[in-house]
Amino acid sequence: MKFSLESNHKHARAGRLSVNNKTINTPAFMTIGTYGSVKTMDTFDLKKCNVEIILSNAFHLMLRPGTALIEKFGGLHQLMNWDGLILTDSGGYQVFSLGKDIKITDVGAEFRSPFNGDKVFMSPEISIDVQTKINTDIMMIFDECIKYPSNLSVTEKSMELSLRWAERSKKANYASKTLFGIVQGGMYPKLREESRRALIDMDFDGYALGGLSVGEPSDVMHEIIDENAHKLPDNKPRYVMGIGKPLDIAYAVRAGVDMFDCVIPTRNARNGQLFTSEGIKRIRNAKYANDTSPVDSNCQCYTCKNFSISYIKHLDRCNEILAARLMTIHNVYFYQNLMAKLRNAIISSSLDELINQLESDFKEVRE
Repeated sequence: MKFSLESNHKHARAGRLSVNNKTINTPAFMTIGTYGSVKTMDTFDLKKCNVEIILSNAFHLMLRPGTALIEKFGGLHQLMNWDGLILTDSGGYQVFSLGKDIKITDVGAEFRSPFNGDKVFMSPEISIDVQTKINTDIMMIFDECIKYPSNLSVTEKSMELSLRWAERSKKANYASKTLFGIVQGGMYPKLREESRRALIDMDFDGYALGGLSVGEPSDVMHEIIDENAHKLPDNKPRYVMGIGKPLDIAYAVRAGVDMFDCVIPTRNARNGQLFTSEGIKRIRNAKYANDTSPVDSNCQCYTCKNFSISYIKHLDRCNEILAARLMTIHNVYFYQNLMAKLRNAIISSSLDELINQLESDFKEVRE
């Protein structure tokens, strides 16, 4: 892995991340392809939307279609016909959010599959082994995720367990693949500092802030990001997991974050919410029934260049699958364009002005 910075604006950074002879620009937004597929899109759609990196999930892929099948193809890239970067989440969050009858010990987590009820065991070693066998580009350590709110004692115990699992994840990386650590500690600044310092001492290839966007107030989330992001190593990529509102991304970029992922652009598209240069548009609003203009006249995506918002509204009302696809294409393109704007604003030292504009455009989704 190689990470280089091309420009700074205060804490904000514009850089380039190269892994396995594939390079992306940062700040970067990772489109979610949990099962090796971005819902309603194929890999040709992704490339037309300027997507350079996607996020898939080791937990889900281990259960369906299974590690053996993916190995048979030579890896996840070959299975889904994708030549861009892939980052895989370790499955820690999914174990604790989707698993049933969970039993957690130092060894790992035992739970019942949310799909068929079978007993499943996941540990740092198993998670790293799965991620290695499916030949992802960037792996995440296996960590414990806890609910919000959690008291200090519970959070501290969980953070300490995640640090022990981080050490084991690093030792289990037998193929020496790119591996990111995950800072935990809930909403407690001292625990975040302890986790951050310990992970830096372990010397991972990159660092993520986990356990955010789990129900905490927006100002608390940004306090955690503002306090921790710029204190992570300058020469390594920084990633905040699971945040996806345009303003939240912009504020985190300002704080020094390089990488993001979230289901918001794709999930919200399937529910008729479109991100535009004029803010949010809701396709099910009656005012679009006879509107012959595109979703966003300033957008160059396939959807906006070829279809009107009234046509997409018609498709949505008729439950046509094409509606979800066209709206997803638009939102994915919008997010990639947003990241390009943020990057250019860092380079031109105009990030504050861009954030001011985003605050005006997206004031209704600031919270």
